[in-house]
Amino acid sequence: MKKIVFYYFITAFVIINTWCTDNNLHVKTNANTFWWIGVINRGYLMPYTGADDLEMNLFSHPDGNQVQPLLLSNQGDVIWCDYPPEITFKKGEIIIDAKGKAKYTKAGNTLKEAYEFASKNYFPPSGKTPDMKLISAPQYNTWIELVYDQNQEDILRYANAIIDNDYPPGVLMIDDNWQEDYGKWNFHPGRFSDPRMMMDSLHNMGFKVMLWVCPFVSPDCDVYRKLDAEGAFMRNENSQSAMVKWWNGVSAVLDLTNPVDVKWLNNQLDKLVEEYHVDGFKLDAGDAKFYKGLKASKDILPDDHTMLWGEIGLRYPLNEYRAMYKMGGQPLVERLRDKSHKWNDVKTLIPNMLLQGINGYVFGCPDMIGGGEFTSFLNVSASSLDQELIVRSAQIHALMPMMQFSVAPWRILDEKHHSAVKKAVATRMKFTNYIVRLTKEAAKTNQPVVRYLEYSFPHKGYAKIKDEFMLGDSVLVAPVVEKKMYKRRVTLPDGKWKYIDGKKYNGPAIIEVDAPLDVLPYFVKTD
Repeated sequence: MKKIVFYYFITAFVIINTWCTDNNLHVKTNANTFWWIGVINRGYLMPYTGADDLEMNLFSHPDGNQVQPLLLSNQGDVIWCDYPPEITFKKGEIIIDAKGKAKYTKAGNTLKEAYEFASKNYFPPSGKTPDMKLISAPQYNTWIELVYDQNQEDILRYANAIIDNDYPPGVLMIDDNWQEDYGKWNFHPGRFSDPRMMMDSLHNMGFKVMLWVCPFVSPDCDVYRKLDAEGAFMRNENSQSAMVKWWNGVSAVLDLTNPVDVKWLNNQLDKLVEEYHVDGFKLDAGDAKFYKGLKASKDILPDDHTMLWGEIGLRYPLNEYRAMYKMGGQPLVERLRDKSHKWNDVKTLIPNMLLQGINGYVFGCPDMIGGGEFTSFLNVSASSLDQELIVRSAQIHALMPMMQFSVAPWRILDEKHHSAVKKAVATRMKFTNYIVRLTKEAAKTNQPVVRYLEYSFPHKGYAKIKDEFMLGDSVLVAPVVEKKMYKRRVTLPDGKWKYIDGKKYNGPAIIEVDAPLDVLPYFVKTD
């Protein structure tokens, strides 16, 4: 048995409950210990207990969302890995294979104490926030409305419709295919006759504007030939530019360990800012799986390439990511991966967002309202579209750190459902100052904006509750996540709570409240 040095506070617990064989860390657990693993797209499956069998490999993880090599428990346990771990829950123990680079700490006795230790030691807060326009008003993404037909005329039409329907202007994200080609980051001349005029018009309406970009370069364009001649790109086993298959074809992929690639990319983005007054970027892809098996100018892990993609966005306060690794505590916006227009996906929004928070990704966005998976909206008729799902999705977003529209509610909803969505927006605006304050505090402390009940009220039997959340310390939110459910059973923790109808309740208690279509149930703590 090889020795390993653990960082710990309570020596007796560590000696009894952790040990090491070869490169594996073993942690004894039990049915009263609940665990959260830093794989954000699987937040809806957590917490895990020692009674569950589970295998999960974070190396080059294919889930398409944020990852943190971290495990936390409600008993104050912290496991951090400096190598993407393979995790096995089996027969009352957790086995962590991180090539000998796993660190165990008994940081206290609660989930909050575990998270605060991890935050302080492994991903401390930067003190900076992303652009606050992302929080102070709803966001609007052109993806579902235009898909791959991003063009000047329809973008302006979409923006004008936002204003005409009395939605507050916020950040407008122009999605994939505004560009001439992948890697040719200039506005397509056939679809954008006067992009500077478009940008000025959007700014005059009160919007800030982001453009979609990715780390890929099409191999049949002149940009590829120029960069390849300069020694850019990830390389294959023959030291040639590697061709990577991704969702939009086969492309070369930038090597961000190479100064040539980084300088070129920064110049391209800066040029868009300077010439067109673009405000920021949606930096898509960057998934570790695209780098697996390839060679870079420096020998790093596939997951570390995802981290380098994140560092590009630190230059722009207006940013958004979907894939990320080891960048908790940084002023980066992290969106949940695209969801389908299905109730099962709606149910994942709250638990996945909550898991983001205890992994240091505190500036989170729960995908797009109604779903960001565009195939769900192809050939959709009025009868097949689930208008109630759009409403309940908007209500979940309303009291999250961010609220993002894509499909236009004024186009697809009847008056009753559209009115309910606008009421959710009004709720958002009512709490905007509070959410802004929480966001600024999170930049300094890494405290999640939205929190598990177990985080705020430890050891009260709330560890498995994942359809309610605390917004800061003062607001408990219990959105409806089931179709045709117009009453809501709510667990109220200890304290005095005031419901939206003015009625007051004393916790702890389990109560039932009315939740008609246009109502987002929430309670304000009054003591």
